[in-house]
Amino acid sequence: MAYDPGNRWAIRGAVPQVDIDVGLRQYMLQIYNYMASGLALTGIVAYVAAASGFYYHIAGTPLMWIVMLAPLGLVFWLSAGIGRMQASTAQLLFWVYAGLMGLSLAGIFLVFTGASIARVFFITAGTFAAMSLYGYTTRRDLTQFGSFLFMGLIGIVIASLVNMFIASSALQFAISVIGVMVFVGLTAFDTQQIKEMYVAYDDGQIAGKKAVMGALRLYLDFINLFLMLLQFFGQRRD
Repeated sequence: MAYDPGNRWAIRGAVPQVDIDVGLRQYMLQIYNYMASGLALTGIVAYVAAASGFYYHIAGTPLMWIVMLAPLGLVFWLSAGIGRMQASTAQLLFWVYAGLMGLSLAGIFLVFTGASIARVFFITAGTFAAMSLYGYTTRRDLTQFGSFLFMGLIGIVIASLVNMFIASSALQFAISVIGVMVFVGLTAFDTQQIKEMYVAYDDGQIAGKKAVMGALRLYLDFINLFLMLLQFFGQRRD
């Protein structure tokens, strides 16, 4: 089975169209379930680390650098080695990554009120759902925006690194504004890319690994969009 430019599934063999559509829906549902489970794990770990005081004890110590950099290293490891891994190994690394992200994000519970964090989470969830649905259903080719979004993402990373040293509130505001636009666009773009890369497979290992990588892309879109929106709508503790 291959995806043609006319937005139709070209069938190779005698597989009925309805079976392909059902397979695609099940595949996307698996991805969303992975992503939602990862977000739930991240939230639980973040809350427990903050409420127990664990995050407070490691803040300002060398261990904090490990906590902050470990998720980045794990993403590169997972992306580079996914082809050689078993599906179960890829799933395990995804859960580990989600847990590490929760530990690194525990500080938001010390900076923002719980009510505002919950409010921003639901705002993010609604925005993400709308844009992911658009990316899944639109017939418009979003690949033309891919380069623009990638350049915007690189700009955000560089500006964020610079702002770590100059601590400019104006630059942080600009980063948040651009970040919201970039990750809203990436949500739709990544959803369409995940859908279009769906192919028929004989090996369940391939399906499982593709689902994990798809979930990771959408998970990162959600987390980053949430953090950008938190800068606007989050209420800081006194």
